[in-house]
Amino acid sequence: MYVLFEEGGKFLAARVLSQAESSLQAEMDSGKRVKLKSAQVLLQFEQPAPAALLQQAADLAATMDVNLAWEFASEEEFGFAELAAEYFSAKPSTVESAASLMCLFNAPHYFRRAGKGRFKKASAEIVQQALAAIEKKKQIVAQISAWAQDLAAKQCPEPIRQQLYKILFKPDKNAPEYKAVVEASRNTQTAPLALLMNAGAIGSAYEFHWQRFAFEHFPKGTQFPDLKAPAITDELPLAHVQAFSIDDSQTTEIDDALSVQGLGSGVITLGVHIAAPALAVQPGSALDKVARDRYSTVYMPGHKITMLPDSVVQHYTLAEGQDCPALSLYVQIDEASLEIKSSETRLERVHIAHNLRHDQLDSLVSEDWLLGKDTSAENLSENGHSPAYTLREQLSFLYRLATHLKAQREQVRGKPETFNRPDYNFRVAVQGDAPQGDEPVDISVRRRGAPLDLMVAECMILANSTWGLWLAQFSVPGIYRSQASLAPGVKVRMGTKALPHAGIGVKAYAWSTSPLRRYTDLVNQWQLIACVRNGTTAALVAPFKPKDAELFGIVSGFDAAYTAYNAFQNGMERYWTMRYVQQRGITELTATVMKDGLVRAEDIPLVMHVASAASLPRGARVKVRMGEMDLLMLEVSASFIERLDVAVAELAGDEEDDEPSVGVHLAMDVNEDNSEKAPDSPA
Repeated sequence: MYVLFEEGGKFLAARVLSQAESSLQAEMDSGKRVKLKSAQVLLQFEQPAPAALLQQAADLAATMDVNLAWEFASEEEFGFAELAAEYFSAKPSTVESAASLMCLFNAPHYFRRAGKGRFKKASAEIVQQALAAIEKKKQIVAQISAWAQDLAAKQCPEPIRQQLYKILFKPDKNAPEYKAVVEASRNTQTAPLALLMNAGAIGSAYEFHWQRFAFEHFPKGTQFPDLKAPAITDELPLAHVQAFSIDDSQTTEIDDALSVQGLGSGVITLGVHIAAPALAVQPGSALDKVARDRYSTVYMPGHKITMLPDSVVQHYTLAEGQDCPALSLYVQIDEASLEIKSSETRLERVHIAHNLRHDQLDSLVSEDWLLGKDTSAENLSENGHSPAYTLREQLSFLYRLATHLKAQREQVRGKPETFNRPDYNFRVAVQGDAPQGDEPVDISVRRRGAPLDLMVAECMILANSTWGLWLAQFSVPGIYRSQASLAPGVKVRMGTKALPHAGIGVKAYAWSTSPLRRYTDLVNQWQLIACVRNGTTAALVAPFKPKDAELFGIVSGFDAAYTAYNAFQNGMERYWTMRYVQQRGITELTATVMKDGLVRAEDIPLVMHVASAASLPRGARVKVRMGEMDLLMLEVSASFIERLDVAVAELAGDEEDDEPSVGVHLAMDVNEDNSEKAPDSPA
């Protein structure tokens, strides 16, 4: 005696060993013994043998016409033996009964299971819908196969091209476009990215990097809604100062300006004047939502994505020749000792006399010229009346103050700040609104700690630290950057409490000097304005209160966005550096060994892996030969030629511990951690 039963969606047959009233023991052909309840048994038979029955029934079921079986089936609930009697003969064989069972079981769109071996046929409407779905699925499978064949033949179907970045970075794994790429990748044994590149889906490496970033962070595009800048309605007094800004020529968001009063009087008043969009842009407004969605301006060589619409920026920017609303910090300083005596914060209008530009003046405004040791640069313009010339006394004082403030911070840090690597300026010859990736690029060195750069850096650090402590004095929360110590591995963190920043050497550091470019600074400006207007009661009326969950959310969101933006900027700088090497046909470079086979080029911002340099000490100077460059993966191959120094002691640790990896050039927020860049610099 044999029995047919179902287990785990499969039909099995076994020889009965013993049988009780409600159960039985059976042995399968494999020798495995099973205990079955009588209710599990679908069919008992004498012949053929179990294996033969299963094979013959499966073969017969495959030949059955499901549509005809559906026609023969009863409108009421029925068993598989009843269908076999209608379909085959009044007395169906064991094989025919088992075949009917398998046919019914394998056609769920025609027959619904209603119990052990029992079924109920679906309505004609449901059958038609199921058949249409099956046909559609067949068409999709065929389409996937056709697309996969096209990709293998290095042709990209248009639907896949349109879904390219979604397929690569945020795929719907059930989508036919994704399945086609997977199938083609498997068939050709080619990585998906290389497969799509070979098929022409990716127009250029630059487009790939840009679209990847935009897809993740600007899925709705980088365009702004039609928003107008609200007017500042406050009646603000006009300050009795002539302020000037110092920025790069490409800067359109001029957030900060400086002024110096009282030269020769013994007490100098330094003014740090910050654009005041927070006087008009209110929390929760449409413009606030736009700024919060972006969190920061995104910088890259030849292009940027601003945090606010340009029309709004130009309404509040500190433009030359205008009386601009500003949040001003006035610091009284002893002219001889440079000791800070007091400070005061005001809301006012400030006349911006000049917008000075780093790149136009850095080579002229030298330390010797500022200290009166160099007269060769007296005539900074054809008529000798360049703004820098007319501001020479003020710039000289600012430089003297900046070096003093830096020295004080270094005492707190416990070690001097060292600038082991230069900064680089990228100039991309863009024709139009944004680069296409093949434009000529020029890279020039910008010396770290150049006088103009140092002046701005130290004045902004002074303002950010002073205002950070001022917010804490009134128990008004702000957004702070802090670092517990300079020990390796201790990172800079963001929070809402005024904590020391060991990397800078200040008691508190709250970004407040770039409200047109960073959302944290706009938030802090709202808080500072509350302090200016309300003094000791500011905590009661400030937009954000202590332990405000929304403020914590802003900190978290900004930190994530700012990290991603910096990573993108680093990648784009690496891309343009590689293009620079290609455009100039550079075949050899002088480099400095870092660690683990990484070397850093001395003349351009390029880090690469040279395997044969792994055994050399850190700091060794070498000559390397450039190999292949992959602009898509941002990878550079190079080989060791020779060592240029006889012996070099390993560096003692002045360089950052977090060295950039090959393929990613780091230009992270070192301005605040090591004062290597001005706090308001794009990076």
